Amino acid sequence: MIGLIEPLARPLLRLLDPEDAHRLAIHALKVPPFVKRVADDPRLAVRAFGLNFPNPVGMAAGFDKHAEVPDALLKLGFGFVEVGTVTPLPQPGNPRPRLFRLDRDEGVINRLGFNSEGAAAVLRRLAARTNKGGIVGVNVGANKDSGDRIADYVRLIETFAPVASYFSVNISSPNTPGLRDLQQGKMFDTLLARLMEERSRVSRPAGTTPMLIKIAPDLALDELDDIIAAARRHRVDGMIVGNTTVARPPTLRDRATAREAGGLSGRPLFALATRMLAEAYVRVEGAFPLIGVGGIDSGEAAIAKIRAGACLIELYSALVFHGLQLIATIKSELSDALRRDRRGGIDELVGVDARALTAQSWPL
Repeated sequence: MIGLIEPLARPLLRLLDPEDAHRLAIHALKVPPFVKRVADDPRLAVRAFGLNFPNPVGMAAGFDKHAEVPDALLKLGFGFVEVGTVTPLPQPGNPRPRLFRLDRDEGVINRLGFNSEGAAAVLRRLAARTNKGGIVGVNVGANKDSGDRIADYVRLIETFAPVASYFSVNISSPNTPGLRDLQQGKMFDTLLARLMEERSRVSRPAGTTPMLIKIAPDLALDELDDIIAAARRHRVDGMIVGNTTVARPPTLRDRATAREAGGLSGRPLFALATRMLAEAYVRVEGAFPLIGVGGIDSGEAAIAKIRAGACLIELYSALVFHGLQLIATIKSELSDALRRDRRGGIDELVGVDARALTAQSWPL
């Protein structure tokens, strides 16, 4: 249903409070779409983290926080879906309003603060879809008032190991005070050690669940050096680059809304997130794959992410401004680019521009 009415409904949704519009979109996705999914171009298939992705375009965490509609999203053409962020215990997040559109900039600011129905509710939903197939990752985070945040992450690995296609460990949200400290030095090293130990302990007969770390785009390069060195040392399976930014580019036109506290996503994040992706790619040296996130709103932007070092991409904010048709558009333009450049698959484009990007001036 939503595939048919979405072009008409989107302008109306934009008249609503952003969070109310989001809830309405989730409810609409619970009505099965009448449009039959078109098979993906086989050249778009990607193998990463031991998983086979039918195409590289994923739904980023933050849209389906409570795992209410992962199968609907897969049917709409996403190659994978990341649900969450999920916290061990339910928590309301920050007070409303906490979600803001920057219409002139095609950006979004959020300070949701890990609003979550909690692990038990999300586990019930994911367990109910066990035999439906498709790649559904679980983005995990700590409760705001937790006395031991590392223990929260460990607990979530144990809880979701039977149902998660992969884990995305969110230590980079700017909306939970002190959370980004987990990206630093000894604390990060301790976190990784405990996560990997727990992952091994609860591994399934079919194999271990891939462990990905989601980092901030606001890191200094020496901090990035330390993070990647630790990630390689502990043999994590991948990294997601990156989360929202606390920076406010001087090019923003919607200056009044830009003063709202929270993480900025969408088009204004693209240059910074893509540069951080390239910096990560050259440091990783092929030790593990990267997922590129931040400002992807066209096939051209998706190709730029891949050429900067991502084998997979995720989007969310751009759907607010461009709608669900963007999924098919990006996949079509990726296929066209592969055909035009006589490439056999996405892997032949990954990172080809990364080193050149790292030599450029730092984006504002």
